[in-house]
Amino acid sequence: MSKRICLLFLSAFAVCLFLSGCVDQHPEKSTEAYTAQGNGQTGAVEAAREKVIALGRAPRIVATSPAAAQICEKLELNLVGVCSSTAEIPDRYQDLPTIGTAMSPDMEILASLSPDWILSPSSLQSDLQSKYETLNSDWAFLNLRSVPGMYQSIEELGVIFDREEQAKELTDAYQEFYQNFQEEIAGKEHPKVLILMGLPGSYVIATEKSYIGSLAALAGAENVYEDQGQEFLTVNTEDMKTKEPDIILRAAHALPDQVAEMFAEDFKTNDIWKHFQAVKDGKVYDLPYEQFGMSATFAYQDALETLKKLLYTES
Repeated sequence: MSKRICLLFLSAFAVCLFLSGCVDQHPEKSTEAYTAQGNGQTGAVEAAREKVIALGRAPRIVATSPAAAQICEKLELNLVGVCSSTAEIPDRYQDLPTIGTAMSPDMEILASLSPDWILSPSSLQSDLQSKYETLNSDWAFLNLRSVPGMYQSIEELGVIFDREEQAKELTDAYQEFYQNFQEEIAGKEHPKVLILMGLPGSYVIATEKSYIGSLAALAGAENVYEDQGQEFLTVNTEDMKTKEPDIILRAAHALPDQVAEMFAEDFKTNDIWKHFQAVKDGKVYDLPYEQFGMSATFAYQDALETLKKLLYTES
């Protein structure tokens, strides 16, 4: 049985928000936790790099989510399979076999591709790792819960797959962009925000642990539901009212048109909303679906620019 390596990447940048990593050796053995120091999980990354070198050929890689595929495209990696998705898959991979959705890949098709490596978002680790353990393959679960986490993932994938130059160009561009962004919002009063993530018929609160919450934090907003230890919360509107946010941000997990209609109807018919100061002030905003998804993507720059306009525009 091959040695399996599971990577949850930790940000090494100025905003350090999320998970430390783990290295999953043989399934029958205990998980060895690495303390992230310097550039993250050095031991795990070096072990993965050696495994790729030992192949003596280009690794066969499958990206099981659109976000993972976008990262691979930026790193100029060849793939042997991608997920099927309504989200955009890079042109480079349009003619490849598809292995099903990110949340529910077809394991028979995945196995038939004989991947050396499978790349998936860490948000799906609890659902997918036990399935991957049945394959003679290695995998990496990428931390796409934040932009810094995504770029640490990029740096470490660059080491593993001999794409360090491409990874450095990407991370340098990110650092330059975010430094300029911080300068633009410096000295501004940072508003308190309530973030609602919706599906048709229901919605939850997005905390700073979620991707959309991390974007708001990068933009300088204060999340009224912070330090909760989980990405999403189910909270009643009475509790939300006690937080008195300056701004309410509404986003869609899927089916954005239906979610927008749901939010509009709920804010119209649920009497408590009219008592929120943010509603009285007209500071309730629906976020563009293509910019504010569930996983970090390279659309983050547009997302942060959108937030800058919403958070810091005077009434």
